[in-house]
Amino acid sequence: MKCFERLVLKHIKSVLQPSLDPFQFAYWSNRSTDDAISTALHTALTHLDTKDCYFRMLFIDFSCLQAFNTIIPQQLIVKLDQLGTNTSLCNWLLDFLTGRPQAVQVGRNTSSITTLNTGAPQGCVLSPPPLHSADPRLHTVIQLQPPHQVRR
Repeated sequence: MKCFERLVLKHIKSVLQPSLDPFQFAYWSNRSTDDAISTALHTALTHLDTKDCYFRMLFIDFSCLQAFNTIIPQQLIVKLDQLGTNTSLCNWLLDFLTGRPQAVQVGRNTSSITTLNTGAPQGCVLSPPPLHSADPRLHTVIQLQPPHQVRR
């Protein structure tokens, strides 16, 4: 299954790459946190070269959100469709991410089976890029303020 997931991932990346937010650095080759820091600093310092300008920067750590457990497949598929992903592929992804049976076993005890319709399978090759690139809840927030009178 992982080989097929890698093929699907390669196709999704080729579709998403042109619409990729230039400030999206996670889960894409040749992009790192160093690039994110350099880009933020360059943007801020370039803007501050203009007289009487200021720059606000907000850093938010999304790691505490347990991103893989919060995927809402229906919303993700709508966004991927809007970004130009093939309808058949969107339908396959929806089937892949929904209706997964899960049970927990501790020692000799096994829970009853529950069907999961959110999140992604643990260790899934497809989880990170579609989530972080197409999740409608995440977007770039950079605000540049034009020159203005600074009160002294």
